[in-house]
Amino acid sequence: MTSNGAVQSAVVEGVLERITYANEESGYTVARVDTGRGSGDLLTVVGSLLGAQPGESLRMEGRWGSHPQYGKQFSVDNYSTILPATIQGIRRYLGSGLIKGIGPKIADRIVEHFGTDTLDVIEAEPKRLIEVPGLGPKRTKLIGAAWEEQKAIKEVMVFLQGVGVSTSIAVRIYKKYGDASISVVRNQPYRLAADVWGIGFLTADRIAQAVGIPHDSPERVKAGLQYALSQSTDQGHCFLPEERLIADGVKLLQVDTGLVIDCLAELAADPEGVVREAVPDPQGGPPITAVYLVPFHRAELSLVGQVRRLLNAEEDRMPAFRDVDWEKALGWLAGRTGAALAPEQRDAVRLALTRRVAVLTGGPGCGKSFTVRSIVELARAKKAKVVLAAPTGRAAKRLSELTGADASTVHRLLELKPGGDAAYDRDRPLDADLVVVDEASMLDLLLANKLVKAVAPGAHLLLVGDVDQLPSVGAGEVLRDLLAEGGPVPAVRLTRIFRQAQQSGVVTNAHRINTGLPPLTDNLPDFFLFPEEDTEAAGILTVDVAARRIPARFGLDPRRDIQVLAPMHRGPAGAGNLNGLLQQAITPARPNLPEKRFGGRVFRVGDKVTQIRNNYEKGANGVFNGTVGVVTALDLDEQRLTVRTEEDEEVVYEFAELDELAHAYAVTIHRSQGSEYPAVVIPVTTGAWMMLQRNLLYTAVTRAKKLVVLVGSRKALGQAVRTVSAGRRYTAVASRLSGRIPVGNIT
Repeated sequence: MTSNGAVQSAVVEGVLERITYANEESGYTVARVDTGRGSGDLLTVVGSLLGAQPGESLRMEGRWGSHPQYGKQFSVDNYSTILPATIQGIRRYLGSGLIKGIGPKIADRIVEHFGTDTLDVIEAEPKRLIEVPGLGPKRTKLIGAAWEEQKAIKEVMVFLQGVGVSTSIAVRIYKKYGDASISVVRNQPYRLAADVWGIGFLTADRIAQAVGIPHDSPERVKAGLQYALSQSTDQGHCFLPEERLIADGVKLLQVDTGLVIDCLAELAADPEGVVREAVPDPQGGPPITAVYLVPFHRAELSLVGQVRRLLNAEEDRMPAFRDVDWEKALGWLAGRTGAALAPEQRDAVRLALTRRVAVLTGGPGCGKSFTVRSIVELARAKKAKVVLAAPTGRAAKRLSELTGADASTVHRLLELKPGGDAAYDRDRPLDADLVVVDEASMLDLLLANKLVKAVAPGAHLLLVGDVDQLPSVGAGEVLRDLLAEGGPVPAVRLTRIFRQAQQSGVVTNAHRINTGLPPLTDNLPDFFLFPEEDTEAAGILTVDVAARRIPARFGLDPRRDIQVLAPMHRGPAGAGNLNGLLQQAITPARPNLPEKRFGGRVFRVGDKVTQIRNNYEKGANGVFNGTVGVVTALDLDEQRLTVRTEEDEEVVYEFAELDELAHAYAVTIHRSQGSEYPAVVIPVTTGAWMMLQRNLLYTAVTRAKKLVVLVGSRKALGQAVRTVSAGRRYTAVASRLSGRIPVGNIT
């Protein structure tokens, strides 16, 4: 201590041995450092060690302190990397996996050859690495390039360190802007929010503050308004009412209302800014002014235009069904399938084969699948070209099994390219007479627009889905809008539950929940409730049920066959916490098994994972938000892991890209849409009170093919069944389809 009681600053140098905890958002890190005293004891250091990698030698400035539980520790205010000088230090530094292409074995060989000159050689004469036994020209070149990139990224990271930007985002900034990174960050920080995935307005704003951009800068206000609109699309809205956007902007930015109004007007005058348009009030009041981000406004206009184009097409690519003898055709079909169609199923078959656009909806056990199979059988009998698709890999696989024909994801069908453009569109339509899309409740506005655009004039489009499920993860509620009263799209709703389905507790309870009745949980072989009022205990019980009890009783594989579906991500019974507990139970750490710690997560071979953003650069046609897979390989030398997706595609992730992956032993119910699992386990607790709604629980239960286990509170279950979601999404698709929005009233 100094004489006035302040804690004196100190400097510590040492090798970073391991990171025991790192918060990717704040940068707060707990790590163990070898200070080289020779005793073998490691020092605990805490603070922002953003970008530091195990094996690096650090010079840390900070203060000594003591933790009541962990004892003496050093709090780091800032640090710099120093290159190690000893042979042992160099070997550890290179062998840490910091430089891509150099693992512990190759590090040993290089240090063996060059000794203490190793780092000087890599820095100044990387071509000399070829002298090392077993290092060919290709790997030598890669190591040289990786060293240069690491140096450049380090410079960016040092610059970003004070602003709390995570390592992976610093890498992305560097990959996006290269040598211009620091210039962009310093002079145009709000560009980052638009250009770099993982950087939202709030991070860009923090950076802007650090580099001295004024609080009331118009650039900041405009970026904030676009961020507020972008956030609303993440919540499912296609637009926001102008008054709400202004209020959100004032609250977010903490600036005067007048400044927000002026900046909104500037954005509306910019062709790439926002679009303002008068639309009907969803509550039935006078028209409101809707404010759209440009891509969403274009997509709404385009989707409605394309649907009308298909409906009004003069040509018909399936003319054989115009004057078919339906009694004869349906009799032939019954002979093929072994079962006659119910009256409403017959209506659906006729509709799909005679109308250019049609919707088929209905709950579980009502015969949607059999109806789709019947439509495909009849179309093929008349030599029609049928194309089948669904939004997810699992749903596409199920559609293929049902019809005996190939089915693909919508993304693969359209062959989406980097940037999101489709290979098939209005100028190059799909060669199909009938396009059938299952699980259509999952289609968001942007994907639905791309899909409808690719359907050829005269072709038939059939959208199949359960409109009572949750709407799409992305913006819009396309299926509901197409079914809206007064719209031009013909539809059939199947309501009769077939006898064999009535014997299923899963089907019976799904319909009970959908009509506001509590599920039956006694004496059913496939639907159980494990009561537990305490949220934390319910989380632990959920893990026990999924990892141990169901596999023991029903012989199901906990990774492949059982899915935990949580109403929310946070909390003791949320998907985030449950993933950690389920990983410990199903894929625990093992000696000699490689693993990669990234932020607060650890990845291991065998882990069940899911992609959490659309990435058009990955795989054959991109890897999309919600794609699930299993980690099949983890290479610490090459710094990458491999995931085999549910579509049987091997996708490679660099370690710097691991924030695109999350564990998927437990997922939120929203993320489970379009998927079907043999068994689902659903924690229903009072801790998720705000999320407990009927369509959420209904969606979770209808994901199960054979078995549902609810874990939690009867009170929370009652709340979920009673609560009908009041929050409709802001979308004008239904109004445009019904003609309630005249063309050309954009303000």
